Formats: sequence, structure tokens, C-alpha cells
Amino acid sequence: MNHPVSPSPAETLRAALAGLLAGLPPSRAAGAVERLIANYRGDTPTHAPILRDRADVAAYAAYRMPATFEAVRSALAAFADAVPGWVPAGHVDVGGGTGAATWAVTATWDGTRPVTVLDWAEPALALGRELAAANPALEGARWQRARIGAGLALDDTDLVTVSYVLNELDAAGRAALVDAAASAAQAVVIVEAGTPAGYERVIEARDRLIGAGFRVAAPCPHSAACPIAPGTDWCHFSARVGRSSLHRQVKGGSLAYEDEKFAYVAATRLPAAPAPARVVRRPQIRKGQVLLDLCEADERLTRTTVTKRHGELYRAARDTDWGDAWPPDGFVS
Repeated sequence: MNHPVSPSPAETLRAALAGLLAGLPPSRAAGAVERLIANYRGDTPTHAPILRDRADVAAYAAYRMPATFEAVRSALAAFADAVPGWVPAGHVDVGGGTGAATWAVTATWDGTRPVTVLDWAEPALALGRELAAANPALEGARWQRARIGAGLALDDTDLVTVSYVLNELDAAGRAALVDAAASAAQAVVIVEAGTPAGYERVIEARDRLIGAGFRVAAPCPHSAACPIAPGTDWCHFSARVGRSSLHRQVKGGSLAYEDEKFAYVAATRLPAAPAPARVVRRPQIRKGQVLLDLCEADERLTRTTVTKRHGELYRAARDTDWGDAWPPDGFVS
């Protein structure tokens, strides 16, 4: 007898978001998104809630939650690979808004755990609580209003996530947030936009976490200094996101998907086995060969060429994606 397959957290989230905009005129939703994009992707520190009411929150959640979910899920998957067998017993999402990162945690690790979402925008928390009712793993989650930045105090927990928040804070606020996370958690995962400025904020946070005694589990294969010379390039990755009709209305175009660019660091006090190397650009597949740009454990950036004469390794290289560990499990470089 075939049993029905339960929808994944990603599918459940998409379905929950689809109902958010019912009754909201498309022009109102698109206008709210366009106004809010500049705030959330800009670099201006924010000292008051950006999301003013339910209509703002509904429009922006429908637009941004899928991308935030996929970016955080990608970062968590890399972290989980580096710390196999570990499952967080508790999770605090700092600046979590409508809770996209909490959904990503439920997509990464089975089971339930105490969950707290902290944000300064009450309308976002209220809508996040409403959406979470569709996810059994988030039953009992706490949605708590809090000022994010200087003065933030966190209860001890296993995992703290901070996604697309550092850009809203000044330097002192960013330092205070990272320090609070490091003091409270066994693992900290920070995600920012995949821009040069977002990468710089991630590196700043990475340095503070290492200084607090954490080791980097992902994406870096080491906890030494980033080998990218400041100002010459930036490390970021990409996650594929399905586009809704709202996405198409705001951005134009007809593609069924877009790629969310993000930068991240996942660090821990736990024993961790980082990737031997990380693919840091989209692989270039050419006739009979694959070119991989790698960040290596010996603190350098290299390009390696895998050809047909490498046999199974070549086939693995053709299936390797930007952000993946290299070589895959079972292979020796």
C-alpha cells in the first residue's frame, strides 16, 4: 500500500505564502515590495522597524522568504555536512522577521526543538507565527519582540542563525550581535547578501567568531585568514529559487526561477570536519574537461582541471555545483 508523501518544508512554505496575498491588490503588493527592497538590500543602518503593517509584511514575505529560505538552507546543509550526526537541541533566529531561517532549520534536521525568533517588527513576528502554524516542527515556537544590536542578550542554545540582518546595523551593533551569538551558542550561521559589502560583513563576523574560540565549518576549508585580498574580489554562492507571479511582476521577465546570491559563514565550538576544498565559482564545463575554482585547506585559491582521463572523478566534476565540497565523498584529490 502506498502512503502519501508529506510535503517538504519548502513546499509547505510555498503553499502558505501563496495564500498571503489573497485580497491584496497586485499593484499594492508590488509597490510595497519595491519600496522595501531598497531598505533591506541597502547599507543604511535601520533604527526603527521597516515593515509597517500586515500588507507590507505579507508582500515582502511572499517576495523574500523563499530566497532567504533557500540561501539559509544551503548554508545549513554545508554546516551539517561538516558536523555529521549533530542535531541542534535548540534554535534562536536573531532578526528573523517572518522566520524563513526557522523553516530552513526544519528542512535540514528532523524533529522538533525549542525555537525563538527575535525581531523588532511586531507585524513580521505576527505573520511569522501565522505561517508557522503550517509547519508541525515549529509548533510552540516563540515569536519575541527585541531590539537587535547593542545590548542584545541571548539565552544559551545550540544554534543561532542571523540572516540578512547585519546590513541593518552599524559597526557597533554588528559586533554586539555577533558577540552575543558567540556567547550563547554552540553553532552560529550568518548569511548576508552576496555582494562585496555583504561579503565584508561576513568576513568581519567570521573574524569575531574565530576570536571567540569558534572554528569555521563552512564554507571555508580552514579557519585561517580568507585568501582573497581585500577589495579584489568577494566570496559568495548561489541558490536557485522558484519565482512567483509577484517576483515576475516586480522584476519583469518570464523565467520560472532566479538565483539568490549570498555570502555566509557557519562556525562552531563543536568538533567539525570542513570540506577539503570548496568550489567558489560556477564550474566551467568544456569539451572533455571541467574547470573548478577552489578555496583550498592550505589557505589559497586555485583552479583545477578535471578531464575525461580522470574517469569517475570527471563524471563527479560534471555534477559538481558552485558551493559544493571538493572532492566529493569517496574520492581523493
